[in-house]
Amino acid sequence: MKCISFNVNGLRAIVGKNFEEDFKQLDADFFCLQETKMQAGQLDLQFDGYYSYFNYAERKGYSGTAIYTKHEPLNVTYGIGIEEHDTEGRVITLEYDKFFFITVYTPNSGSELKRLEYRMSWEEDFKNYLLALNKTKGVVVCGDLNVAHTEIDLKNPKSNMKNAGFTPEEREKFTKLLDAGFIDTFRYYNPDLTGAYSWWSYRFNARKNNAGWRIDYFLVSRDLEEYLESAAIHNEIFGSDHCPVELVLKDNLL
Repeated sequence: MKCISFNVNGLRAIVGKNFEEDFKQLDADFFCLQETKMQAGQLDLQFDGYYSYFNYAERKGYSGTAIYTKHEPLNVTYGIGIEEHDTEGRVITLEYDKFFFITVYTPNSGSELKRLEYRMSWEEDFKNYLLALNKTKGVVVCGDLNVAHTEIDLKNPKSNMKNAGFTPEEREKFTKLLDAGFIDTFRYYNPDLTGAYSWWSYRFNARKNNAGWRIDYFLVSRDLEEYLESAAIHNEIFGSDHCPVELVLKDNLL
């Protein structure tokens, strides 16, 4: 069971950059998008054999998430049930017999960390949301979490210590989420691998020089550890400032 997560930085923009071909070639059971940057009715992009679910931000051209899946869920919910957080289209949850499948686009703390305080509130509420779900069944969560967890998760850690995505506060929240019972699946298989990134700035030839950050993740609750099969980063796929990340789970989870 192949799962893909991809921050497309504008779904309408990436459709003209080989996205449909890449989608079909990856042939995922679950294909999750973040930062779709669109409203309902602006683009009708469907794929044969897939159900599709979109969560749009109230603000035009901003945020937004989507999931394409070959497997019809028992239930679909949008947001995390807290009005303060649920206007930006950041979360979609699909429920299945054995697990919940979630895609998320975590708020960026912004330039000069203007949204760091809000980000801390979001982190706590989102963690509590995941833990509440995990009381009933396993949880798979993927998306752009907007944090490089450790120094090997970005090219230039020392110069980014006080920048959004690598502040001590954001990294600590991620650590606490893992400590609460979640596995960073890429590090599960590649605990010490360096140079493995999923986002690169458009500036300074960052992608060409692989001066990137790993901020896109698949996490699974520890009760699903036995279903893990492999994890990967598809840095060969272009079209966005991010690239897709992958998790393969054993088919008997469905």
